Amino acid sequence: MAEGSDGKSCSRDLVSLLSSMDRDYLIRRGNGEQVMVSCITGKVVGLYFSGSWCGPCQQFTTNLVETYEALLPKGEFEVVFVSSDKDEASFHSYFEKMPWLAVPFSDVETRKTLKQTFKVRAIPHLVILDKTGKVSSGEGIRLIKHFGAEAYPFTPERIRYLREEEERAKKDQSLQSLLVYGSRDYLISNGGNKISVSELEGKTVGLYFAMSSHSGCRKFTSRLIEAYKNLKRESFEIVLVSLDDKVEEFREGFETMPWLALPFKDENCRRLGRYFENKWLPQLVIIGPDGKTVSPNVVELVEEHGEEAFPFTREKLVQLANMKKAKLEAQTLESILVSAARHFVISKDGSKVPVSELVGKNILLYFAAKWSLPCQEFLPKLVKAYQEIKAKDDGEAFEVIFISSDHDQSSFDDFFSGMPWLALPFGDQCNKFLLQRFRIAIGGIPAAIAIGPCGLTLNTQVRQLIETHGSSAYPFTEEHVKKLQLQTEKGGGGERDELHTEHDLALAHRKVYLCNGCKEMGYGWSFLCRHCDFGLHPKCASSTQG
Repeated sequence: MAEGSDGKSCSRDLVSLLSSMDRDYLIRRGNGEQVMVSCITGKVVGLYFSGSWCGPCQQFTTNLVETYEALLPKGEFEVVFVSSDKDEASFHSYFEKMPWLAVPFSDVETRKTLKQTFKVRAIPHLVILDKTGKVSSGEGIRLIKHFGAEAYPFTPERIRYLREEEERAKKDQSLQSLLVYGSRDYLISNGGNKISVSELEGKTVGLYFAMSSHSGCRKFTSRLIEAYKNLKRESFEIVLVSLDDKVEEFREGFETMPWLALPFKDENCRRLGRYFENKWLPQLVIIGPDGKTVSPNVVELVEEHGEEAFPFTREKLVQLANMKKAKLEAQTLESILVSAARHFVISKDGSKVPVSELVGKNILLYFAAKWSLPCQEFLPKLVKAYQEIKAKDDGEAFEVIFISSDHDQSSFDDFFSGMPWLALPFGDQCNKFLLQRFRIAIGGIPAAIAIGPCGLTLNTQVRQLIETHGSSAYPFTEEHVKKLQLQTEKGGGGERDELHTEHDLALAHRKVYLCNGCKEMGYGWSFLCRHCDFGLHPKCASSTQG
């Protein structure tokens, strides 16, 4: 999003700003009705820089429509769309969703001038002009996302007042102040019954921000239902704060939930989203029996501990942390890989290998799936490292176990066929347990976790180590990794490499980069030419090859 805007201290004539030599009007959607620019003089005007191809723009346009329609009765606020679309068909298709005015798509020069005048570097961007044409805010996107129509007229004084009100509300927060809104003092069940908010007084309450169309929400809802059923006796209740746009989606999602909800599209849904700074989904806010906020989000706690996380207090978190530490210290290979129904892993030919035969070895748990392009790209690197490690004198003491996130047996079989190691059977319940145990999100694969000979976790960043150092990273211990880093640093004192003789390469730690040697992605340490943005994996730099 662009930073501030030019001309904050001066007033602008809207007619001059929004007109051109041969045009003194703006247009409406539909039949292209022409509205004289002079008609919006004296109003608060939002210049909305947006484009149909931009995902965040599409999302924010919905918010802006709601705010615009809420302010329409005042008759003192107008929005003017300044398009960044590539063609007129896209402009008109997108403009059909907007109830306000627009600079005609054909007036390329005016649109370009407006972007330059207000230093628009990224979209969506919303500049607010006050009634005199002076810029009152260059942060209209942020203000409307946070305050909605309440931000009107978007002046610094109004925003200051709203923030002070927020602080007062948090100080005096109660269950009633959170859940009662206007004349509505009830919640609803999925059977259509109305339940008074007062019936929840004295309980621990979870405010569940979710969308039924959001895959992450659907997945977490299943886990939350399981925990909720076990906690009903603990004076615990959940209230759905739905962010669904369509009533059908709301009903479809809510009918699976055994708890209560705010009515669909209740004004309080968006207010609570702003109040609790909802930036991600799902979000589960915990309100204590006294009506005060216990935690702004316990989704990860519920995913990992289920009902054991109740009542989500600081003391409980310390207790859970101590329990987790004790579990990790007592971890063995069999404790994480063996289940009541299975005590083996499998090879490609379907034979069963008892987990007991792997005890005492260095084990790498490889989390991956065929559908993931990063997993497909990393697999050949891991195969190469595996074969090189197995060829070492102590190679027989090393093994890899594939933990699949594939959606079906055929995908699992196809992907596993390219691996020279072992795997947990497809669909085994232990897969889910291990993902939770090592806190690996589906979007976080591929991931590789090193388990030492005694069964304890050695390293959770093995993927990055192999990307950078290949088989040299083995056996992935903290001591060995430090030794590798020291060797890399010794070889990183501004030397030139045969692959890049123009300038010196200096050692640099980078989050992610493309190695110009092997043309593969790298993570962490690299040899970098700051003049040319040329980078090499340490394993690809000739100066580190000995």
